Amino acid sequence: MSTGEEENSGGNPGDALPKVEVWPELERAERFARGAALKWASGVFCRPEQLERLGQYRKRESQRTSSIHSRLKSVVQSYLEGVGWGLEQLREARVELREVSRSLEEARAESQRNAGGVSTLDTLRETAENYRQLLAAVSNLPRLYSVPGMVLETERLVESRRLLEAHERLMELEQWQDEVLWQIREAGGTAIAPQDETLVRGYFSGVGRLVEALGRELWSVVSSGLVLAGQNPTPFVSAVRIVEREEALDQALLEERAAGSPRPLPPGRPRGWRDRFFQVMEEVACARVRSVSYRHTRGPGLASHLAALQHGIMGDINTVRHLLEHCVPPHYHLARAYLQACHRCLQAHLSQVCSWDLESGEIFTVLNWVLHVYNSSDMMGDAELVSVIGSEELGPLISQEGLDHLQNKYVHSVQNSVSEWMQKALEVELTDWHRDQEPDIDHQGFYHTSLPTIITQMLEENARVALMISDSLRNQTIQMGLYEMESFLNRFRDALVEFGKEHRRDRSSNKFYLHYLLAAISNCIVLKTSIESLQQQQSSCPVGRFFRTPPGPLTALHRAVKKACRLVVDELKQELQPVLLRLLSRAWLSNEEVTQTLCGMLEQHCDLYARARPPWNQVSAPVHPLSRTVTAYSHIIYLAPLCQQRLQDECEWMVVVEYVRELMQKKLVCRGAEERSQLAQHIAQDAQQLMELFQGMEGEGAVAGVTPTALLPVLADFIRLKDPNMLTLEVSGLVAKYPDISEEHVSVLLDVRGDVPREVRGAVLDMLEQSSPPLPSEYRPVFSEILVPLPSMPFCLPSAKCA
Repeated sequence: MSTGEEENSGGNPGDALPKVEVWPELERAERFARGAALKWASGVFCRPEQLERLGQYRKRESQRTSSIHSRLKSVVQSYLEGVGWGLEQLREARVELREVSRSLEEARAESQRNAGGVSTLDTLRETAENYRQLLAAVSNLPRLYSVPGMVLETERLVESRRLLEAHERLMELEQWQDEVLWQIREAGGTAIAPQDETLVRGYFSGVGRLVEALGRELWSVVSSGLVLAGQNPTPFVSAVRIVEREEALDQALLEERAAGSPRPLPPGRPRGWRDRFFQVMEEVACARVRSVSYRHTRGPGLASHLAALQHGIMGDINTVRHLLEHCVPPHYHLARAYLQACHRCLQAHLSQVCSWDLESGEIFTVLNWVLHVYNSSDMMGDAELVSVIGSEELGPLISQEGLDHLQNKYVHSVQNSVSEWMQKALEVELTDWHRDQEPDIDHQGFYHTSLPTIITQMLEENARVALMISDSLRNQTIQMGLYEMESFLNRFRDALVEFGKEHRRDRSSNKFYLHYLLAAISNCIVLKTSIESLQQQQSSCPVGRFFRTPPGPLTALHRAVKKACRLVVDELKQELQPVLLRLLSRAWLSNEEVTQTLCGMLEQHCDLYARARPPWNQVSAPVHPLSRTVTAYSHIIYLAPLCQQRLQDECEWMVVVEYVRELMQKKLVCRGAEERSQLAQHIAQDAQQLMELFQGMEGEGAVAGVTPTALLPVLADFIRLKDPNMLTLEVSGLVAKYPDISEEHVSVLLDVRGDVPREVRGAVLDMLEQSSPPLPSEYRPVFSEILVPLPSMPFCLPSAKCA
């Protein structure tokens, strides 16, 4: 610290001098330096023993300071030398500027002295300009005088179709016009005066008319090229040469302009007559398409119209390829251009045709022509035409979206027709049902009507016709047919329901009611075969979005057959009702004719069921051990119930149910053991007769298992049992075989026996209440269809106790 104090308090020569302003940056730097020095000194001399080296540090820092001062002096010296050199250069520049200013003053004075002599040259300049204009006018006068005559002569050449000569004169007139305009522009400077340009254009106005007249003749010749090709192609060749001249001139002018020429493009340039040539050829192609008569294009006339289009287009294409293409330069590719033009014209024409309200036959004609005829070897699929331009370059005549729309429109039209025909066929079928004669019998002996033949042929024909277009359309048509079949079968079922209602209202109105029900079942078998055939014809191609949900004709078919079978069984039940009412009465107990009459009527009906056509592919349904079949009325529907055997099974089931229902009426209550034995024996005899009857009528389609008639011997054994105490065991076996039997049914059976004590009855009913086994999934209930009559209430006076 003493050293710092000595430095701060030491004498300084600058203290006696006037105070000089110090820069803030310098002052800040000095403070930072002092602070850094203090920090360094405090770190070095922090211990007393380090003060011994103070002299060494002072000497080293003095040397460093001297080195810094010498470097600073050298830098300042070099800076001062540079400043001196710069000042010397500025002094020299000032001297030179004074000399230049003096020279400029002298030149200005000399220019002012010569200004008077220059004004005398203006007259000479104007005279020279006038002379140049007069020279140009004199040189152009012969041409200008000959312009009207050349215009008239060129017009005569155009009218006489001497096109090449007319075009040469026209090019000469256009050259004169361009030169006159350019000379006027050069004389007038960068721009031509509007009045001068108007004057020149007015004088050469005939040139513009000649261009238009020559253009009209050219395009007239080009549009007649297909006709001239076979007669005299010279005018067409001349027209092409003129087009090429004009194209070359346009190209040269454009290149000259692109190269930076100040000369502007002549009026009307570039003409683009080559593009106009191809445009006219496309107009010719469209005119040839339009020339085909639009009359009688609806219905059958549409096919003739498309055939005429094919003939006309192919004739024109052959003319272009073999004749006209040799009259144009090779780079024109005229055949290719004409093919593309025809394709575009056909696209527009077919788009217009598709917008009409077409029927299904017309849509088929358009689709067949677009997808098959147009791409065949007779048209664009020809090998020589494919070498000119491929079908992928031409693209489709109708877009995929348009084809889908047209196919959907076709399917809608066919759907309306199919729906109408199915409705008519159903009306004819309903008329046949009311005929006073038996249905027709085919060569196999089965009842049938004309309904399945009409519908099958109609659907098969529609699928065959659609296949001529594409697999996708065939699939759509088949699916549409399946939808319509489903709708038709629903209406067919409704007709069966109404047919059954009419018969119940007046049973004498139609004596062949049952026969036509069997014919309806046979017809459904044939329709099922047709449905399966249509489903097999469908390929894996997608059918599009025309239909949202898959059709279910087989489900509708099963529902219709289910209703027909139900009506058949109801009719049998109605006829058997008088006989069934006589069963299990005291009169029946001593008379066997009732059962014989019942068996005779059943045999007659089952023989009639043989007239129903069996299915071609019978399906065996899962069978419960206690049930011989799962019928069309069960939860799972199989086709097997649609045959004679299944109808016989339904009859057997119905007879057993009605037999047990008569037993539940308690028309016969046993009065003793002898009567119980007689009742059981009679029930067993009836069961044996019914078993022999139905087993004798079973065919190849019979399903092995326990028959419904097996219930009757079980009931007979229940009644025949001598020891009432064994009834609990007997009832448990009955419940095991027929789990749908209820307490009411068992109670009636106990009443029919007439000898069951109250204790046994209570034990049996308690056992039933405790054991309620679930019904197997494939079990067909028997007792669930039999209602037990309510017990009759004894007569009593209205009293509180009785109430």
